[in-house]
Amino acid sequence: MNHSKCVQSLDRSEKWLYLLFAILGLIFFFGFAVTVSAAGATQISGIGYFDESGDCADPEGAGSDFATVLDGDLEGCQYVFVETWECSPSGTYRETGYEVYVIDSELGTGTFRTTYKFSAKFEGCTPEGFPDGAELFGRCQHPITAGTGTGDFEGVTGRLDFKDDIEAGNFPYRGHLKW
Repeated sequence: MNHSKCVQSLDRSEKWLYLLFAILGLIFFFGFAVTVSAAGATQISGIGYFDESGDCADPEGAGSDFATVLDGDLEGCQYVFVETWECSPSGTYRETGYEVYVIDSELGTGTFRTTYKFSAKFEGCTPEGFPDGAELFGRCQHPITAGTGTGDFEGVTGRLDFKDDIEAGNFPYRGHLKW
């Protein structure tokens, strides 16, 4: 038996073993880091609808451009205050503003505020910069404004994301809240 081949073979095995431990260590580290960063976050989802029946009449929504009724994990109303909008001749629409959420659900009762960025594609735009024709797709991001929560939502942070369901005429949302 050639002793140098046996030592060389062991060295290769050890290298593979060290590599395996390094990979497992990285998997454990990143898996743990993701778990820690998500700790305390409550995942939420549901659907929003334009308030066509006038159900959203909370004083916090006074002066809003429109309201959305929310079902799902957040039950209540979303009041939208448009601050800027822009529509290009190609039908690309961008809008920003803020929102007030008035919630009474299993998660609690209270309010919080978000800023939002909405982007969509329409068939076209008017010369005045408003969408014209049917919406082809749309989505928006809503980071919660720190320090705006009241009631059970005091101290809440997080984000909501909406994606327009054109065929159904509603706005499914998902996101996370953290206290």
